[in-house]
Amino acid sequence: MYTAAVISLVWTGSLTMNGEPALNKRMFVRRSLRINLATVGLEGWGPAGFTYVGALILIIVTGIAISAASTYWSTTVKREKEVELLFRGDQIRKAIGSYYEHAPQGHGKSYPSSLKDLLRDPRYMKVVRHLRRIYRDPMTGDGRWGLILDSKGGIKGVFSKSKETPIKVGCFPVGYEDFERAKTYRDWKFLYEPKRTATKKVSK
Repeated sequence: MYTAAVISLVWTGSLTMNGEPALNKRMFVRRSLRINLATVGLEGWGPAGFTYVGALILIIVTGIAISAASTYWSTTVKREKEVELLFRGDQIRKAIGSYYEHAPQGHGKSYPSSLKDLLRDPRYMKVVRHLRRIYRDPMTGDGRWGLILDSKGGIKGVFSKSKETPIKVGCFPVGYEDFERAKTYRDWKFLYEPKRTATKKVSK
C-alpha cells in the first residue's frame, strides 16, 4: 500500500500540494517523498528511505516475475503430459486391436478381460505379447485408466480419469479428430473398433 502511494506521487507531476500547483516537478517530488517517507516512518532517513522504497519495489517486481515463471512452467509440464497421454493411450489402443485381431485358431475374436492380458495373451500356450508394459495415465496421481467395456465385459478402450481441461484443442493425429471437441481429458477415449467390411449385394 505504501509503495503504491510513493510510486503514484513520484510519477504524477501534475498534482497539487495543499491546493496549490507545484512549482516544478523536482520540488513536488521532494515534498511528496517527505510526506510519504513520514507515513512509513522513514522521514529523516535520507538515502536509507529511498533504499527501503527501492527494496519494496524490487520485492514486488520479483514476485510478479516468479508468478509468471510459475505459470509458464506449469503450462509447459501440462503440455508434456498431454503428449505422453496421446502416446500411451494410442499404444494401449493398438495393443487391444492386436489382441482382438490375432485370436488363435479355434477362438473367436474378443477383447481382453484385463490389461494384463496384453502383456501375455492367455489364449496361447507360448508367450505372445501385444504390449511390452502397461503404461500409466500421466494425468492422474494413481495412474489408473478408466476402462471402456463391451457387452461381454471385454476391454475395448481406455480413457484418462482427469477432469482437467485440455490445453491442446487441435492438430490431433489421424483417428483422434474427435478430441478437438473434448471438454476434459476424460473425453480423450482411446477406443479400438474393428473395421466393418461392407457386404456387396449380388444382383440376380
